[in-house]
Amino acid sequence: MSRLSLRTLPRGGAGVRVPVDRPRRVGVVHLGIGAFHRAHQAVFTEDAALAAGEDDWGICGITQRSATVLDQLVPQDFLYSVLERGGDDRVRVVGQVADVLFAAESPAQTRSAIADPGVSVVTLTVTEKGYRRRADGGLDLADPAVAADLSGASSTAVGQLVRGLQARARGDAGPLSVLSCDNLAGNGGVLRRLVREFCAALPDGEGEAIGGWVEEHVAFPSSMVDRIVPATSAPDRALVAQRLGVTDHGVVVAEPFRQWVIEDDFAARRPAWELAGAELVDDVAPYERLKLRTLNATHSLLAYLGALRGHATIAEAVADEELRGWAEGFIREDVAPTLAADGLDVLAYGGQVLDRFANPALRHRTAQVAMDGSQKLPLRVLPTVRARLDAGATPEGGALIVAAWMAYVARCRDGGAFVLEDPLAERLLTAVGDRDDAAGIVDALLGVEEVFGADLREVGRFRDALTAHLRALLTVRRGSAS
Repeated sequence: MSRLSLRTLPRGGAGVRVPVDRPRRVGVVHLGIGAFHRAHQAVFTEDAALAAGEDDWGICGITQRSATVLDQLVPQDFLYSVLERGGDDRVRVVGQVADVLFAAESPAQTRSAIADPGVSVVTLTVTEKGYRRRADGGLDLADPAVAADLSGASSTAVGQLVRGLQARARGDAGPLSVLSCDNLAGNGGVLRRLVREFCAALPDGEGEAIGGWVEEHVAFPSSMVDRIVPATSAPDRALVAQRLGVTDHGVVVAEPFRQWVIEDDFAARRPAWELAGAELVDDVAPYERLKLRTLNATHSLLAYLGALRGHATIAEAVADEELRGWAEGFIREDVAPTLAADGLDVLAYGGQVLDRFANPALRHRTAQVAMDGSQKLPLRVLPTVRARLDAGATPEGGALIVAAWMAYVARCRDGGAFVLEDPLAERLLTAVGDRDDAAGIVDALLGVEEVFGADLREVGRFRDALTAHLRALLTVRRGSAS
């Protein structure tokens, strides 16, 4: 069977959509062109360009960690398909990506892409850990990759961005908007701070010059993104090949639902994303809090508790009536009170989220969602925990999620089917050591300030709730057949 390309692109048909046209030139650079970007921002951008009748919003994607995306898309003229799973499975070929670069192999081209006068927007999906932050939220200047970037390399997202901005300033290429699409509260403000700190850490003269230019010419709007994008499986690729009549090495899978809320604060022109269904608002913060504390936190709850119970996918976990009840209780008792002032219907949103998670066609693996817990818990779960503690309540649901993560870490220590994929894996496993008592594990992991700060280990009622939940989880594990 032939491979997807401009030459072999099918005409479309029932349940298949193909691009109407290709962009004439690049207008957006994206750092982190993984599956989520291709199923989300690229789709919104293609729809916006089509609706506005504009052909200058092609995307130059920068892959951060490997050349896999190049191998997938370059032979296909950068075409790939999105398989929407749920009810009627639909296949859509996306043609908005115009170029892909591997930053490690093409640092000069990466800088040039950001410096291109035709580019007015840079977007990012580099995951929480890609921002290289300390526990207090600042740029981790002790990180070897950050230190190398300050000396002239460009291996981190912030380093790549600043080096590109320097080239843009030298070329007088005009203002730029840098739009974070990662699961960070106030992600625009977070990125602005990191860029400022990187500039300030550059040698005298160099940092001051680029820092001043950034303040005058670069905007950092925040955004909230939402679409479930599980890992692509062999059956997914086979279904796409059947529908298209050609093989696609770049298939991404997604649910039908998609949402993008964007702060309307841009320094230059942008795609008309609102014509594709995006919401342009003055303040993204309420939407961010709702998604992080409800969807993302509940995703983690189902991932850890589901994995511990032997559920391979999130859909299996949410179909477990007890786990769904715990998720509903967490949303009702812990999350909703912390978001009451935002005026959004938390319970209705939470019910919609759990229904989306129940889509069995997505097969979103619990192990995939469980990755990088040390980076996710401080953003998804601990704000709710702290808010409830400040209100004088004991966040039992939040404590259950943290305890489930602790049980998962302990299980990874024992080997077998559980593997701890986390940037702090060695630190966490060393902290747990050979402890097998709940109180000891709780105290050891609460002492990891990169995750919990210095405050939570001092709150007795939270520590007691953690210990009780972890003891129950460890008891179930010891008594199970697995």
